[in-house]
Amino acid sequence: MQDTLRDGLNALAARRFETASECCQRVLGAKPDLPEAHFLVGLIALEMKQTRTAISAFGSVTKLDPQHGAAWAQLARLFFKAGHLIRSDEALARAVANEKGDPIVQDLLGLVYSLLGDQQEAATWFGKAATKMPDNPMFLVNHANNEMYLGHLDTAEKGLQKALDIQPDSAQAHWILAGLRKATDCEHVETLRRLTVNDKRPLKAQAFLNYALGKELEDLQVWDEAFDAFARGAAARRKDVEFDEQAEIDMFDALRNCYHAEWLAGKTGFDSRAPIFIVGQPRTGTTLIERIITSHSQVHSAGELRQFGNSIRRLTGYRGRSRYSAELVTQANSLDGTKLGQAYLESSKKMQGNTPRFVDKLPPNYTYLPLILMALPNAKIIHVRRNPMDACFASFKQLFADAYLHSYDQAEMARHHARYFHLMQHYREQFGARYFEISYEDSASDLEPNARALIDYLELPWESACLDFHRQESAVTTASAVQVREPAHTRSIGRWRRYEKQLEPTRTTLEKSGVPIHD
Repeated sequence: MQDTLRDGLNALAARRFETASECCQRVLGAKPDLPEAHFLVGLIALEMKQTRTAISAFGSVTKLDPQHGAAWAQLARLFFKAGHLIRSDEALARAVANEKGDPIVQDLLGLVYSLLGDQQEAATWFGKAATKMPDNPMFLVNHANNEMYLGHLDTAEKGLQKALDIQPDSAQAHWILAGLRKATDCEHVETLRRLTVNDKRPLKAQAFLNYALGKELEDLQVWDEAFDAFARGAAARRKDVEFDEQAEIDMFDALRNCYHAEWLAGKTGFDSRAPIFIVGQPRTGTTLIERIITSHSQVHSAGELRQFGNSIRRLTGYRGRSRYSAELVTQANSLDGTKLGQAYLESSKKMQGNTPRFVDKLPPNYTYLPLILMALPNAKIIHVRRNPMDACFASFKQLFADAYLHSYDQAEMARHHARYFHLMQHYREQFGARYFEISYEDSASDLEPNARALIDYLELPWESACLDFHRQESAVTTASAVQVREPAHTRSIGRWRRYEKQLEPTRTTLEKSGVPIHD
């Protein structure tokens, strides 16, 4: 049985999922209560994106072996991604309690704490795994990624170079390395060019390598080849994800139909001035605005929290598979505002810090703007706007983890942006006086007056530290982790014009959808 399990693990590593599954079936047929066989089932399900099967398999492991730290850690990660925070917390506590020095479990714990936004705790676990197995490239890459979030760019680079010495074709290591610095020569570019010739790699690896190549070519102003690389990366990623556009259309229709000024009138919520929400599209300057605000002594950065949406799901009893849906939007229409506000504050308590105010910077929270107004009437909401072409291109050239699935096809991306644009028009008409809008271009071009306007809107005393946001040492877990450690700049404004011909599908779709381009 051990030999069969080993064969199954090898088949899984080679992405021969059917063979790996057959190995599991043979073992479980002979010994159905063997924890490691169920664990392998969970690993196969993870690779095949079968979340429910994975949860069931790892759950079986913990029933058979309650001290199986790796299974508890996997459950903690899966429960968190599914929005089951209480179950995630319980599984995480069990994983920590049953961690017996296994570097695989330590690395998993680092991943879970990273998802929770606790990068300092994540660093502890990633460091343990990398120290225990200093020649494991995966552990080195995860540790380096965490060091980048913490702003330790030199340490991150050393870790990535070590990983690449061991595994020269590590796609993720090349991708992170490309994002650490601005390329000044073609040395790494040539390596990436060689690696991207092989289109037989797994789709995720193709995406990592092509996005890395595109980023460095753009640094070197090799514009056309850079776009070709971004396009190849996006195409590979699009094949690897499922984007249900009709479900998104239905959700946006429900948002417009359910939420308006008349619906909000007379509703009461939870009395707290602590939360500050920053919303908008990804890659539109939301992190810049957050860093300006959280440089203030009275404001803490809580990161990109999923707690508001998760509180809605808990209170509605929503059991849909999709994180966002028309069904959820419709059910949320009748929620009690006070209960929702209280649930959000309680569930995010660990992330709020020790200052009077905290920032929740999850861009898609714009969809819940009316519910935030109802649940937390004294909270502040800041909507960050950016030129639609720059916003779309910035997303198109960015490889995201498991969000923004619309961003890997130009037409899908533009149609999504149009839905967002028209929804915000609706919110502006219905609730415009209740939230603050700011332009990324204005903020980057003329920082001080816009920073002062932000701090004034938040009803805080002015502090000059808000102009030195790039000196902050706190962790940044977004795609802007490197950029926000430099002063505000205008290099990205109008960048889309370098690719005007290639981005014609985006422009045409936006214009047909009634979104002004602002030439």
